[in-house]
Amino acid sequence: MKPIYFISDAHLGSRGIPHARTQERRLVRFLDSIKDKAGAVYMLGDMFDYWYEFKLVVPRGFTRFLGKVSELTDMGVEVHYFTGNHDIWAFDYLEKECGVIIHREPITMELGDKVFYLAHGDGLGDPNKTFKFLRWLFHNRPAQILFSTIHPRWSMELGLAWAKQSRLKHEAAGELKYLGEDKEYLVLFAKDYLRTHPNVNYFLFGHRHIELDLMLSRTTRLMILGDWITYFTYAVFDGAQLWMENYVEGETEP
Repeated sequence: MKPIYFISDAHLGSRGIPHARTQERRLVRFLDSIKDKAGAVYMLGDMFDYWYEFKLVVPRGFTRFLGKVSELTDMGVEVHYFTGNHDIWAFDYLEKECGVIIHREPITMELGDKVFYLAHGDGLGDPNKTFKFLRWLFHNRPAQILFSTIHPRWSMELGLAWAKQSRLKHEAAGELKYLGEDKEYLVLFAKDYLRTHPNVNYFLFGHRHIELDLMLSRTTRLMILGDWITYFTYAVFDGAQLWMENYVEGETEP
């Protein structure tokens, strides 16, 4: 089988990333480097820092990224896009215009002869009640309809500013560091899930912006995929083995 690639958390368009244009170009060059060899690409959420589709309007920018994704799907490469907590509001534009396959919930699927549990990771085992409420609100269809009545000039400004503030707050609080196996809620979630689903071989998540490769049992591994802001991390599955790499231009062979 052709290699399958996994990436997450580029947060394109973030006002908190000073090298945003360079970052997008590096991501595009990575996708270009794998387009002839990839069987599929799984984007596990938050590829945009804020994405809200109105009926006739989508966010400006990202043309290089969207063009490269469209090129991949036109070539027959499956591109699976998982919505995260920053791009919940991806409705049908990416599907219709770019040909991606949208996933709005975690999925369990077989790749080769291995069972994968794939998700962005937000809301899985997180005990934060405020976050749970906001996640419910942002997924609520009536709330989405009401929000869409706000002019994009104001709603986009609100969303981008909120996203920047949230990122800076988490960085200042040290929440982007590994909390340890006994406190990292995605690890705790996976261990609990594994008790009733022992056939899962790989858990893959984004969301936390940390690189983690952890054995949960003799037959099960968990990976948190870092990000495409600081680490430029991706995972590859060749049908037999799964591994994680950091993309360094001129040095890395994806």
